Amino acid sequence: MNSKPPSLNGAAVGGQPLIPYNIDWIFPKLRRPSRLWHIASTGVIGLVGFFSKIVIVWLNKTRVHNIEVLENLLENRPKGTPLLTVSNHHSCFDDPGMWGLLKLRLLKLRNVCNHNVIRWSMAAHDICFTNKYHSLFFMYGKCIPVVRGAGVYQPAIDLCIEKLKLGHWVHVFPEGKVNMTKEDLRFKWGVGRIIYETPILPVIIPIWHIGMETVLPNEPPYYLRLGKKLTYNFGKPIDLNAVMERLRTNPVSEEEARKIITDKIQEEMMILKEETERLHFDYIKSS
Repeated sequence: MNSKPPSLNGAAVGGQPLIPYNIDWIFPKLRRPSRLWHIASTGVIGLVGFFSKIVIVWLNKTRVHNIEVLENLLENRPKGTPLLTVSNHHSCFDDPGMWGLLKLRLLKLRNVCNHNVIRWSMAAHDICFTNKYHSLFFMYGKCIPVVRGAGVYQPAIDLCIEKLKLGHWVHVFPEGKVNMTKEDLRFKWGVGRIIYETPILPVIIPIWHIGMETVLPNEPPYYLRLGKKLTYNFGKPIDLNAVMERLRTNPVSEEEARKIITDKIQEEMMILKEETERLHFDYIKSS
C-alpha cells in the first residue's frame, strides 16, 4: 500500500496543497465523538435538515423519483451494513439540500440523534473549514474536511472507510468539486479506494439531480432562490459483486483496482444521468 502523506497542518509538504488553517484537531473529534459532540450534532443536523426541507420541498417545485430506495435502507438495512451514496455536484447547497427530501419520519429525534442514520459527508477544507467557528459548525453537521489535490491517501478518505466499517452511511461527490460547467468529469479515485478497502461491500445508491444550481447559483449574488423546478432521481443499488470477485480472483495493483471500481461507478452514474435528464425534460414540458 502506498504510504500516506505527512500531517496536513498548514504547509505544503511533498507537493501537497497549502492548508492555511490547521484541520488536524478535527479528525480525532470525528473519530471518537464525545457526549457534547452528539448533543451539538443533534441540534445542527436537526435545524439544517428542517431548513433544507423548507427550501427544497416547500419553497421550490421538486419532483422526486424512487427515494423510497434510500429511505428503506435507512430504516431497515441490517445492522452493520455500510451504506454509500454517490451523486453529481452542481451547487454548494447539494448537501444538505438533497436530504431535505427525506420524509419527516426520518427527522424524528430518535433518528437525528443516531449517528448510524444521518450521513457522513466530505466537505472542502478551503470552503467549510476556514476557521474555528466554521469548522465546529460543519464538524457537528457530520462533515469531514477533505483536501482537494491531496490524493486518495489522506485523513478524510481514511475516516470515510472507518465509518463504513462501523456500518454507517457515507455520502460522496465523486466529481470532487462543484461541477459548474456540467461537463463529464472523470470521477476521483477516492470513491474507488473507499469501496475497495471497506471489508463489507457497501450498499451503493447513485443519485442524480438537476436544477440545484438555480436554487443556489454558483455566481454572485449568492442567495437562495424560490420557485425553481428540480428533479431528483435515486437509482437502484449498484451491484459490484462481480467486479469485486474478479479483483479477488485476478489480483491487480491497488491503483488499478481503484480505477476499475471508480469506472464502474461512473458508468452507472452516466446511465442514471441520461434517465434523469429525460425525466426533467418531461417535467419542464408538462408544466
